[in-house]
Amino acid sequence: MMKHFTLEEIAAACGGQYVGSDDLRQTYITSVERDSRNIQNGSLFLAIRGERVDGHDFIEQCFEKGAVCAVCEKLPENPSKPCIVVPSTLEAVKKIAKAYREKFDIPIVGISGSVGKTSTKEMLYAVLSQKFKTHKTQGNLNNELGVPLTLLAMPEDAEAAVIEMGISGFGEMSRLAQMVQPTVCVLTVIGNCHLENLGDLDGVLKAKTEMFDYAREGAAFILNGDDDKLKTVTEVNGVKPIFYGMMNENAYHAVNIKNNAEKGVACTLCFKQKQLDVVIPAIGSYMVSNALAAVAAGDLLGLTDEQLVAGVQAYQTVGGRANVINTGKIRIIDDCYNANPNSVKASIDTLKNFDGRKVAILGDMKELGKEEQKLHFEVGQYAKAQGIDLIIAVGPLALELAKGAEGLWFATIGDLDSDINSLIKNKDTVLVKASHSMQFDKIVESLKYF
Repeated sequence: MMKHFTLEEIAAACGGQYVGSDDLRQTYITSVERDSRNIQNGSLFLAIRGERVDGHDFIEQCFEKGAVCAVCEKLPENPSKPCIVVPSTLEAVKKIAKAYREKFDIPIVGISGSVGKTSTKEMLYAVLSQKFKTHKTQGNLNNELGVPLTLLAMPEDAEAAVIEMGISGFGEMSRLAQMVQPTVCVLTVIGNCHLENLGDLDGVLKAKTEMFDYAREGAAFILNGDDDKLKTVTEVNGVKPIFYGMMNENAYHAVNIKNNAEKGVACTLCFKQKQLDVVIPAIGSYMVSNALAAVAAGDLLGLTDEQLVAGVQAYQTVGGRANVINTGKIRIIDDCYNANPNSVKASIDTLKNFDGRKVAILGDMKELGKEEQKLHFEVGQYAKAQGIDLIIAVGPLALELAKGAEGLWFATIGDLDSDINSLIKNKDTVLVKASHSMQFDKIVESLKYF
């Protein structure tokens, strides 16, 4: 159930024109929905114009299903229930979300970075849930529509929240952070992604740290001390950042790291003269860094050592991210949710820990700007240097990756499909990774029937 949020408050928050009975201005909403199929009694419907579907065509249908109001850009003829008319529904929902967030006085962790946002978000959620009723970003709702929808889904009894914030250009983080107003800011890695908009790593750092400008007064800043750019940050808003890192002994750090592939990653987490032994239920050693970020946040928010250990060990991976599928004949590392040079190298490091023959099926990494060919070539070189037995590259940009790896290249998934059964052998471990738009989930599905 949402906190009390009336139609009058909503209209005031977004500067919209309330059209309807004055007697209904104090009506509370129960949820905010953009999809007419999800409408329930008490919903506020967001009429959004999409490429294929215009939400304005469904307003009356939503009213019939129980919606109490619609936020819309065009008033329907003779609406049967109140409407709030605005110039842009997409802009209005950001203002509405900001107003709703301000009803909460709870820890809100804003998380971003070029690599590891979602897995660190899930780790933060697992840890903080040991002490707090915690709300989190669902799926990939981390953009300028997803973030406000996430905030507006916060239940009235939420005691903490973890909000993932994804960007591709300058100014986006500012718009997200104005809504989220984080009390804890976590940044994972400043890496080679969205370079066509952000230029270089300094541009990525500048864009990501826009978050700091809209953090709540007294906010804490938790940064990856192993990252070349983040470790140069000595002060944020007059506050010294909290650092975490696998190797940095002055920060939240880890020792005795042992990757046991499907049996998890064992390590000892060290901070404040404490040593906590954990087994992270994941296959990638990079998850140690994500666990350290979460432990730093949990420690800051008063969790006990026992809660921190239980939280780390309660971590669960989410679909398409380093998920191991054992078919009985081969193991598939399904990591095809997204890709950039940093994350692909981390996945190759993970693949190395498995026994037997190792195969990497890698595809185009998008939005890398003018250095895209060089970056693909370097990832190919890296895969070869790590001793991966067979490297298969798919896609036009991946041609350079194939050259760097001295591996095989296919122009399309369809071209690979006809040869894949002759390339993969019994007991292989196969990593599948590319940018989401490459649709490498089709390769995963095909391999399941090997």
